[in-house]
Amino acid sequence: MTAAVLDHDSADAHEEHPTSLRIDSRKLAIWTFIGSECLFFAALITTFVIYRNSHATGPGPKDVFEVPLVTAGTAVLLFSSFFVVMALNGAQEGNRKKLLLWLSLTVLCGCFFVGMQVYEFTGFMHKGMGYSTNLFATSFFTLTGFHGTHVAIGTLWLGTLLKDAYKGRIPPNKALNLEIAALYWHFVDVVWIIIFPVVYLMSLFAK
Repeated sequence: MTAAVLDHDSADAHEEHPTSLRIDSRKLAIWTFIGSECLFFAALITTFVIYRNSHATGPGPKDVFEVPLVTAGTAVLLFSSFFVVMALNGAQEGNRKKLLLWLSLTVLCGCFFVGMQVYEFTGFMHKGMGYSTNLFATSFFTLTGFHGTHVAIGTLWLGTLLKDAYKGRIPPNKALNLEIAALYWHFVDVVWIIIFPVVYLMSLFAK
């Protein structure tokens, strides 16, 4: 029995990775990563703002943007942040049905957004705007493409956790695995809250 207790304590110790700040090392790592990503996207957004009017040799934002479609994608992405919070709450409470429901909805929202962006990019190509058409196109595709890649990675990450949840591998003591993914997902959503008005709304009303 003593050996069993020792094995249980060792397993718990293995699950937790505290730092001197009393924060799990995995959570500290994701916050550090998010901080570096903030600088990365700040540089991309700034570059886009500089070149958004550089489209003398091809179509500009007013010629290609479909704001209603992107607005729908934005709403879906924002709702997904609420959904992942509910999923995390279900994991922490040990409520498997709640976890599965809300995490499934989060993954569906991510798939919808990625699909929306693929459809949007394809439409731009048909309208004559490729990656190297002009500086506006290059900066636009780079910024939104990188964000879309982050959404796709987050969707795959949450999809993997959804598979684990179906197999009962996310009990309350492992809810941190979902919390870390949720932090990344919230970051992706916040970045889009900045990108949407700067890229789509401001570009349409710019002279």
